[in-house]
Order: sequence, then structure tokens, then C-alpha cells
Amino acid sequence: MPRLRSTTEIAEFREKLCEAATRLFAQHGADGFTMRMLAAEVGCATMTSYRYFKDKDELLAAVRARAYDRFSQALEAAVQAPGDSRAKSAAVGEAYVAFALANREAYRLMFEMSPQDSSRFPDLARAAARASGTMTGYVRAMIDEGALKGDPVMIGRMFWAAIHGVVQLELNGVLPPGPGADTLRREMMRALFIGLNTARPQSGRPRPSAAEVIVEG
Repeated sequence: MPRLRSTTEIAEFREKLCEAATRLFAQHGADGFTMRMLAAEVGCATMTSYRYFKDKDELLAAVRARAYDRFSQALEAAVQAPGDSRAKSAAVGEAYVAFALANREAYRLMFEMSPQDSSRFPDLARAAARASGTMTGYVRAMIDEGALKGDPVMIGRMFWAAIHGVVQLELNGVLPPGPGADTLRREMMRALFIGLNTARPQSGRPRPSAAEVIVEG
């Protein structure tokens, strides 16, 4: 008879499966991934992995939810940075880029996979909604302070689309020679901010620099 695992051991092994699956899904895609491949990666029987996840769709939903939550934690921590809303937006942008570069497989699972059925995978829907909230919360704060005007959801998505495009080019190693990714991000955010910022600057308050405005996700 196999030894029964403790609650802690079950949680640790489930985490081990998710870590391995994140790498394998990113490398092979959802179609190329198999539970047998996962079992070989972690050194267990194929049927063992099915004790933790019903099928690869459930496993994919779990690893994507895990990625969204880790991403959200990074951005939520950045929002606690000192300073006004523009300083916080800069911290959020830096956290976004740092997460993407340090967690490339997780980043790809969040933004390169087709959506999954939210009714079947409510935890994934919750995690995705949390991440979406981090992409608009700091924009709402800038609007509340008068640094921006407009729809926070739309502005957040515009910032995200801009930063995501540069991050993808950087991750794929296809940026052409010339200004680096950091410079490109700063100039894109500067242009977007100036275009969106139709409010007059407050008296005595300079227009924000490019470094003060970054992204969402």
C-alpha cells in the first residue's frame, strides 16, 4: 500500500506539479502538453498526477490562476510604494516588467493562452479578475488626484497594451538595434500620458517625467 501523504506533503507535491507544468505548458503549448510528460518531469507515475488534477485542462487552469495571483501580488506590493499616484504608477510599471522578465513561463501562460471556461474554472476567473483590478487601480488613483482624465479601464488597457508589446519583443529577443527596451517603454508611456492628460497641471506642479508613468497589466 502506498504511504498516505500529510496535508503539508500534498500541498508541497501539488506545488511541485504546478511548477513543472508551468514550464512544460510554456514550452509545448496546451496541445503538446501531456500528463505523461508531467509525470516524467517530476518522477512519478502518470496516474499519480491524476490524483491531484482531473485532466490537463484543470491543471492548466490551476497553473494560470497561480501565475495571475503571483503577478497580482507583485503589482499590489508596488502600489504600497511611497509617494503620490504617479510615483506609485512608476513602481507598478517596474514591478510589471520585473515579473515578466523573471517569470517568463508564467507570463506566457497568462497572456499567450486562449481563455478557458470561467464557469468550469472559477478560481482562474477570480485570479484573472484580481489581476485585471491591479491594471486599473493605480490609474483610478491618478484620475482621483487629477493627474489624468478618462475611463480608468480603457486607460489601463492602453497602458497595458503598450507595455506588453515591448515586453513581448524583449522576451522574444527581436527588438531591433537602437534604443533599448527601457528607453522604448519610457517614451511610449510619456507619449500616452501626454496624449491622455487633458487636465491642466496644478499650479507649481511640473508635468510628470516619463519615468513617473508606466503600466499596467
